Amino acid sequence: MGAFLDKPQTDKYNEHGAGNGLRYGVASMQGWRVEMEDAHRAITGLEGGLSDWSYFAVFDGHAGALVSAHSAEHLLESIMQTEEFKAEDVIKGIHSGFLRLDDRMRDLPEMITDKSGSTAVCAFISPRQIYIANCGDSRAVLCRSGNPVFSTRDHKPVLPAEKERIQKAGGSVMIQRVNGSLAVSRALGDYEYKNVEGRGPCEQLVSPEPEIFVRERDDVNDEFLVLACDGIWDVMTNEDLCDFIRSRLLLTDDLEAVTNQVIDTCLYKGSRDNMSIVLVTLPGAPKPSAEAQKKEAELEMAIERRIKEIVTQQEGQDGIDFPQLLQHLIDQEMPNLPPGGGLPAKRPFIEQVFREVCPSRANSDQHGTNAMSNATSGYRCHL
Repeated sequence: MGAFLDKPQTDKYNEHGAGNGLRYGVASMQGWRVEMEDAHRAITGLEGGLSDWSYFAVFDGHAGALVSAHSAEHLLESIMQTEEFKAEDVIKGIHSGFLRLDDRMRDLPEMITDKSGSTAVCAFISPRQIYIANCGDSRAVLCRSGNPVFSTRDHKPVLPAEKERIQKAGGSVMIQRVNGSLAVSRALGDYEYKNVEGRGPCEQLVSPEPEIFVRERDDVNDEFLVLACDGIWDVMTNEDLCDFIRSRLLLTDDLEAVTNQVIDTCLYKGSRDNMSIVLVTLPGAPKPSAEAQKKEAELEMAIERRIKEIVTQQEGQDGIDFPQLLQHLIDQEMPNLPPGGGLPAKRPFIEQVFREVCPSRANSDQHGTNAMSNATSGYRCHL
């Protein structure tokens, strides 16, 4: 189930790019986990005469990072080399590519003793369609006209069809896990769950079979596609994330900055997992707005005033520490906070103001790394 650090590792990996009328930003963070097991891939312009196609993917490893790293490196190649994909049967090509990768990876020497597995969610974006494949509980969400109009399905052992397959293969579902241990019912790797004789690869306790979807593109209304691991979805609904990203795109066109804000907000909302997100903006994406930027500036001025008022009110007492300040702000239910993100989305700004108001703070790192729901600083501030 994974072990945790005493404080989260908050260094981020970022990248960005553009092509085929798309722009993308990537952010990932180890967070509270003792190891970073996520991986990803982002390419605009594929080989083999598909320069107007793009590919994006997120892989969430468990019990190690070997399968997620190998899958990130080789899934695209495995799909594109299938006869079905070459014959322009994209859906069958994706399906065969997943199974082919899982089968070939099993025979790698390094897999003999490896127990790791990985979810996989990927998207091929062509000029007219978006092909999305999902295996596990990472998720893809398409935002159109301000709403999440499509989402992949998380493959959990408690789903009726998944549970039936697991039981037919001789396994059980206990505490919502395969044999009481694995939280996903489909994944690449996890070969200890794929050894039932007489059953095909898609009939095992854990299946490598992807669920594949096709969406026709709407260049006017399609805004963005998000691919992310469950470290994001554990604390944000589809609607939350779409609302939050839209609100940030009205402030900046820096997609790395937007994805970083998503990860920080999820950390402060209490996510304890690795976090990775690939954000792909489509032609209908919101553009920065002077009006939205003005409202955000007004919100920050209101937060700053409120912080100074709270600190002043505590001046004659024992002072106030950072968690208490946060609790005061939560209790007072400030208006106009970022939709989908709420107060955790403004946590970095709140801390910045607190530092300015209370420059003698003892341990800045302690304030900056604990999630909002778990802030534990004992430092008290006096004006």
